[in-house]
Amino acid sequence: MRVLIVDDHPIVASGCRALLAGEGEIVLTDASDAETGERMFAAEHPDVCVIDINLPTVSGFELARRILARDASARIIMFSMNDDPIFAARAIEVGAKGYVSKSGDPNDLVEAIRQVGDGGTYLPTAIARSIAFAGPGFALSPLSKLTAKEMEILRLLSAGKSLSEIAWLVHSSYKTVANTSSIMRQKLGVRTSAELVRLAIESGVA
Repeated sequence: MRVLIVDDHPIVASGCRALLAGEGEIVLTDASDAETGERMFAAEHPDVCVIDINLPTVSGFELARRILARDASARIIMFSMNDDPIFAARAIEVGAKGYVSKSGDPNDLVEAIRQVGDGGTYLPTAIARSIAFAGPGFALSPLSKLTAKEMEILRLLSAGKSLSEIAWLVHSSYKTVANTSSIMRQKLGVRTSAELVRLAIESGVA
């Protein structure tokens, strides 16, 4: 099984290699940013992609969207430090087949690769339970009001990117990004981009 890891932390990539070293059938390659990851996917057609959400330029959500636009059958596992169930829900919304928290059991990643590689899906028990029993609190979270695309634009705004830069990064028009920013402010009940950035930081998007 060919597995592509896209993560900008060399220690994480090295840890994944060590973790999967005993899995003889897995051939691992890695990339450190979305652009390289997209090129490697196009060139190598891996069986499973493990993608970190927080990448240096565009996020793992955006990379997943691009990969699935190339190949709707691509098998993607989102990999993140954030175990907030909303991030897992947005990963599923984008089209990922699995979600694994870096703070969880390392064996979760091995099991996720096996199950997603076999055509299945995977969520760690704790995250699946959090989603299933989130109740009203889930809907009250500001992030629950945003789509994955809106979360991507919010993350880039919080990184100090201009609307023009964001439009270029997410392959969209300036007008679309500006309209999305306005819609986010309405959804979240804030008036300025500075307030959006503060909310992004408080919610763990930044």
